[in-house]
Amino acid sequence: MKALIVEDSRLARAELKKLLLPHTHIHLCGEAANPRDALPIIIKERPELLFLDINMPGKNGFELLQELDYDPKVIFITAFADHALRAFEFATVDYLLKPITAERLKVAIDKLTILNPETLTNTQDSLALSNCVLLRDGENCYWVCLQHIHYFESYGNHTQVIWSEGKAVIYRTLTKIEERLPSENFFRANRQHVININEIKTVEPWFNGGYKLQLKSGIDIEVSRRHALRFKEIFSL
Repeated sequence: MKALIVEDSRLARAELKKLLLPHTHIHLCGEAANPRDALPIIIKERPELLFLDINMPGKNGFELLQELDYDPKVIFITAFADHALRAFEFATVDYLLKPITAERLKVAIDKLTILNPETLTNTQDSLALSNCVLLRDGENCYWVCLQHIHYFESYGNHTQVIWSEGKAVIYRTLTKIEERLPSENFFRANRQHVININEIKTVEPWFNGGYKLQLKSGIDIEVSRRHALRFKEIFSL
């Protein structure tokens, strides 16, 4: 499982990395001293787990989570007990008070394994662009190849799928669907849309450092500023 440490204390980061060494299924993709530094790493790496402090310089840990377009699991590590109630508004696995011990950290990580075992074992296969999927919409069923899907659009806890010949609703979140899509073919443009990059017709600069994409179907979709950096990194020569 890919994880990121966001903690303003250098000593606390070092101690946490030491405590994580026995947990070989947790793979750190980086560390950051504040939300400002953490956000570019999150956009690029999309960690499944955050070890997150709350009170930090600039934005706090809650404000960082509110900026994200997906819901990583979170283990809060903080010196303050009075934030615990709000912490569980997010995908919180556990809430640890400093100083933490190896035993207490193990309890938190064991909870993570129970809550989400597929992210540790990778038992759920990713799809390939050539795969077809069964979509149900009311009484109708559709057999649709991924390569024909133009984009996915989020509506809260369900997602609308738009393809060449129709559309249907899936009662799963966009984040869950994105986890199974081939990342080389589908791109998260903003909080609401995952697009098939083969359907892009034109790209133009847009407000606040973002991009506006026009798909071959004529639909315009904005790449948000948070995702524009990743879009440029992936698709620029």
